[in-house]
Amino acid sequence: MNKEEKKAAKIMLVEDDMNLSYVTRDNLEKHGFQVSAYDDGESALDAFKKEQFDLCILDVMLPKLDGFSLAKAIREKNEDIPIIFLTAKSLKEDKIAGLTLGADDYITKPFSIEELILKAEIFLRRSRTGHPPIKKNIFKLGEYNFDFHELALQHQDEKPVKLTQKEAELLRFFCLNQNKILKREEILKSIWGDDDYFIGRSLDVFISRLRKYLNNDKSIRIENIHSLGFRMEVVE
Repeated sequence: MNKEEKKAAKIMLVEDDMNLSYVTRDNLEKHGFQVSAYDDGESALDAFKKEQFDLCILDVMLPKLDGFSLAKAIREKNEDIPIIFLTAKSLKEDKIAGLTLGADDYITKPFSIEELILKAEIFLRRSRTGHPPIKKNIFKLGEYNFDFHELALQHQDEKPVKLTQKEAELLRFFCLNQNKILKREEILKSIWGDDDYFIGRSLDVFISRLRKYLNNDKSIRIENIHSLGFRMEVVE
């Protein structure tokens, strides 16, 4: 990213360790980013409701409102903004939980500021470039109707299920590749832009959710192809 792009990029940094917050903010600003720092989840969420941000960097263990809850609230208001977790927690379950909530990445403390800046640049560039437009966004899937733009999956006359952005992207990817075997790496890179181990684990959570949503039509199944990936079969 050039300096003009960085100046235009506004980052929300939420960290209750004041020394770490100062050092991180200082380094990000030296690299040309605008940074607004907060030391608790509630004040950060209040600011998010009032201001426009391009990327969020969140600690997990925050006073008043923890980072996972903050990320969930942010995702309800903006499905596309990149979110990076900074945390001392290294448990696999915590990483998977964060990614499943819709975070883009998870960096464990102590961390390299160069790594953080590199990832911030990657996610900002990706969010600004966006995904190539796909004309087809309405799908008939067995007994279901799926509207990607509305993030809605509806079975016949029942109330539509509201999907998350990532759930909808994953389901659309399956719809566009119906009855084809999709490699795990192909899915991960197409939807998440990376095939990191922890993102791979979160993919399994998303697959389980889609299976549950599609459970009312037995002609649809998302099959696990051993050592390869997945295939969504729709029996006509």
